[in-house]
Amino acid sequence: MHISSGTVLISTPAMDDPEFWQAVLLITEYNTAGAMGFVMNKPFPRVFNELVEFRHCAPFPLYKGGPVDQEHLFFIHRRPDLIEGGTPVHIALYSGGNFKQAVAHINQATHASRDLKLFIGYCGWDTGELEAEIAAGFWQIITAAPALFFGPTEGLWEALYANHA
Repeated sequence: MHISSGTVLISTPAMDDPEFWQAVLLITEYNTAGAMGFVMNKPFPRVFNELVEFRHCAPFPLYKGGPVDQEHLFFIHRRPDLIEGGTPVHIALYSGGNFKQAVAHINQATHASRDLKLFIGYCGWDTGELEAEIAAGFWQIITAAPALFFGPTEGLWEALYANHA
């Protein structure tokens, strides 16, 4: 079992946590302290400009990144030329960075969702927890191109599960 930054997981039918039912997960950080990632395919019921602080911004989709720290926004992107300070996750994929630059990209680019994804909350595991969940059969490690995450998410889990079951 090899897990690293950029690893993609899909929940299996054995997953009994409703938060992760039919979830597609991207690991953005993995080290001796544990793992961090985002659920990529669960839309949040509101859009970015419905949040009071961002009411003057463009409407932009939000996703439920996970159950941890749902009071904050997080993002991944493919535009290091426009958004400084992101942490490389995979080839041409970054986590976080300059949030003001990310918001400017959302407000200026018609198709910013092709390059950037915003999350409310994240997923986190302490040392050994994610490995135990994988060993218990709750997650399956798959191969998937990061570009997949910037397209439509409806039916994403079903398509990935059918190709990797």
